Order: sequence, then C-alpha cells, then structure tokens
Amino acid sequence: MELFDSTTSRSDTKNAPLAERMRPTGLDEVLGQEHLLGPGKLLRGMANAGRLQSIILWGPPGCGKTTLARLLADACHAHCIQFSAVSSGARDLKKILPDARRLQRSAVPVVLLVDEIHHFNKSQQDTFLPHVEAGLLTLIGATTENPSFELISPLLSRCRVCVMHPLTEEALGQVVDRAMAERGRGLWDGDLGIAAAARTMLVQRAQGDARVALNGLEGAVTLARNDSGTGRIELTHVEQALQLRPLNYDKSGEEHYNLTSAFIKSLRGSDPDAAVYWLVRMIEAGEDPLFIARRMVIFAAEDVGNADPRALQVAVAAKDAFHFVGLPEGRIPMTQAAVYLATAPKSNSAYRALLEATRDVRERGALPTPLHLRNAPTRLMKSLGYGADYRYPHDAPGHVTEQEHLPPELKGRRYYEPGDEGYERIVRERLKSWDALKKRDEPP
Repeated sequence: MELFDSTTSRSDTKNAPLAERMRPTGLDEVLGQEHLLGPGKLLRGMANAGRLQSIILWGPPGCGKTTLARLLADACHAHCIQFSAVSSGARDLKKILPDARRLQRSAVPVVLLVDEIHHFNKSQQDTFLPHVEAGLLTLIGATTENPSFELISPLLSRCRVCVMHPLTEEALGQVVDRAMAERGRGLWDGDLGIAAAARTMLVQRAQGDARVALNGLEGAVTLARNDSGTGRIELTHVEQALQLRPLNYDKSGEEHYNLTSAFIKSLRGSDPDAAVYWLVRMIEAGEDPLFIARRMVIFAAEDVGNADPRALQVAVAAKDAFHFVGLPEGRIPMTQAAVYLATAPKSNSAYRALLEATRDVRERGALPTPLHLRNAPTRLMKSLGYGADYRYPHDAPGHVTEQEHLPPELKGRRYYEPGDEGYERIVRERLKSWDALKKRDEPP
C-alpha cells in the first residue's frame, strides 16, 4: 500500500528502471489514449473540471493504466492511496479509512487506486461499496481482465468502465524516441543513435506494451555501449535484449476468447488466410492444439454441415493426426483442416434443425411414440397395436411412403431445410422428389 499526493515525484531517481523514469508527468504526455483524453472526451473533461468519478481502467499490460490513474488524481489535486490487489486486502483498507475521513473533512478528495483489481474476490470488492457510494473514496481500478467477468455488478454500477488501447507502433516509436532524446530521466547520449531496423523491431516486438519497449531499449543501450566500436544501437542489440517475447495471450481470459472468436469467424467467413493466421497465433501463444481441433470439429458440423459432409471427416482426421504426430509437425494437418473448412461450402441447416427440434422437445415434453413406429417383439404388444399399419419403405416406389414418422401433434413439421450450397443442393432435390412420391402414395 502506497500513499502519495499531487506533489510527489515518482520518476526522479536515476537508479529506477527506464520504464519507471519515463512515466508521463502530465496528461498531455500520455500517448495512445486520445479516445479518453482528447478534447471533449470523458477523462479530459473530469481532469479539466477537477472532479473525478469512480472509474475502471481496462486495458492490456503496458498501456499506461496506473500512470493515467495517478495523473488524474494529480489533476484533481487529490490524495491518492495505491493498493495492489495482489498484496493488499480488506484489512489494509480499514487502516486508511481514518485518514480518508480526516481529508474529507478538509475538502481534500481521496482516490483509492487499486492495481489488478480483478484479483480481489467478491467479498473484498464488497468492502469498497459503502465508502465509494458515500463519496468517502473515489475508486480507480486498473485491470487487464474483462470487468464484466471479474467485478461484481454493484461495484460496476458505481463506476465508469474506460477501455484503454494497446499503444500503436507510431505511439511506441514516440516513446522510444522520447527516451533516447531526453536528458536526465531518459537515456540521452549524443554519440549513440539507433538504426532504423532496430527501432522497427523494438516497436513491433513490444506488441503495444510501452514497458516492454523501454525495458528492451534499456537493455539494447547497455549492449551497444559495451560493444567496442559501435556508435549506435543495431538490430542485433535489440534482438539480444528482447529475446523472444511470448505473444499476449491468456488461455483462460479475454484474449483466449478474442482469438478463438476471430478464428471461428474467419472460417465462417470463408477467409483461409485469416483462419491460418489466427490458428498460428493461438498455437504460438501456447494454446492447447487439441482445443483448437475440437473447435474445428464443432465448426465442421455446425457451419459446413451437409454442404460438404467430408468436412467433419477432415476435422476429425486432423485431430487424430495431431494427437498421433504432436508438435511441431502436427501444425501441418491442423492448417490443412483450417484451410479446408474455410474454403468449404457453408450450411448451418443441420444445426438449425437441432435448435428447432430441441425447442419442440422442451416445450411439448415427451409426446407418445405413434403405434405404427413402435417395435412389437411380443404377442401382447402386437395385440395392443404396436407396429400396426407400418409400411416398409423398401417395398414402395422410390423406397419412400407417405406415412408420418413424427407424433401427430407435430405432423408436417419441417426442421431440416437444406440450403443451395455444395452437396445440400443434391439433398434438396432429393427431398423434393420424395415429396412428390409421397403425394402419389397418399390414399385417395
């Protein structure tokens, strides 16, 4: 737990990491969040008015959530109490309440900044409610996780959720240039520059995270200065400083669902290039390939269906092939299956039939099986009419009869309506010809 006010400097120590020293000192230095801080935007309006509401800052790592929270508190001349949800709890909150009440009596607003607020459980979040509602504390929660899933509804209803974006490559380039050019808190060295290719790799590999870019730059500068005869940061220095950074991914969080959704929508949209890209993104980030294979099996039945019945076979074969081969070669049949599914004709007719039939079953309950469809293995069952008047289709022209196979209450109900793509065109014509035969088979 940390207590500081608007006059406290957080970036004045030369021994602090570059990412800490280069934190913006004013709202005008914040990059990449113009949708919140531009003229007439929500947070800019709060800062200009000097009245801060409780907010949740939701965004990826390194986009400046904590820095922005501190700057907003500064702009409103508030005392800011910073919690880390990883190491603080309800007991720590109780300790600061007397000071908060004293400051409130002096008309000094108190901001409670909670980093990684999603780590607080529901009961811990409940402890904030009365103090936020009474106006004793203005809550600023910072989180990398979707607040809809991680925060309790009463707390969300008292806060404005502000979505922060990862920094663009242009913004990250400005961050790097500022750190190279500034004296004092930056890395200024008149004899040291940075190669264009090295700068490009630095901002690309950072993946929108300013902290990664600045940490990588700091490491690259150290390597370049130790490299005798080198007057600038080269590509090799950045490669060594960054190594291979894992892709942003959380197998149980927001990014997991985002990438899975993008993959399925690319398959459904018949875009093989995008499908392969999202497939590789998930595999490279460490997703379980068998999870991806299961999604393709479901997709083959739900979205391709009988427009291409082989799609399900291909998806299941890819799952079996990966299970047999493993990584890295198992990516090849997975990619083959993704391309096949993306380029296959699409039909969700079978899936829609499932939904319609499920609705009738749930709404109408267990309707009795018609007698003519029941099996009659015993004399008693035959005497009760089981199997009576059943017509054997193979004895009829075209192997179809007019007899009903649904309960009388559902007579004429059509669940499956084949589309006009791929193999379903053939199925549609076949059903149409059977309908004609059934009409001729009807008794006069």
